[in-house]
Amino acid sequence: MNKSELINAIADAANSTRQQVDAILNALQDTVSDALRQGDKIVWPGFLTLSVGERAARKGRNPATGEEILIKASKTVKIKAGNKLKEAVESDA
Repeated sequence: MNKSELINAIADAANSTRQQVDAILNALQDTVSDALRQGDKIVWPGFLTLSVGERAARKGRNPATGEEILIKASKTVKIKAGNKLKEAVESDA
C-alpha cells in the first residue's frame, strides 16, 4: 500500500476528505520526525513503539574489492510492534 492508497483507505474509513487525511498524515510524519530527532521515544500502546538506536562504528568489507573499510557510527530508528498489531498479523496466518 502506498501513501495515496493509505490516504484513500483512511478517508473512506473515517468519512473524511482525502485532503484532510493527507494534511494529518503529513503533520504526523513531521511530528514523529521531530520527536525522534530530539531523542524522544514514541509509544502508541498496542500498536507500535518508535525510538532512536545507536550503531557503533565497525569494520566491514567492500564487496567489490574485498578491502577492509571502517563503517562510521550512526543512529537508526527502532520499530517495535505492539501486541494488537502482532495479533492482527498472526490472525491472518
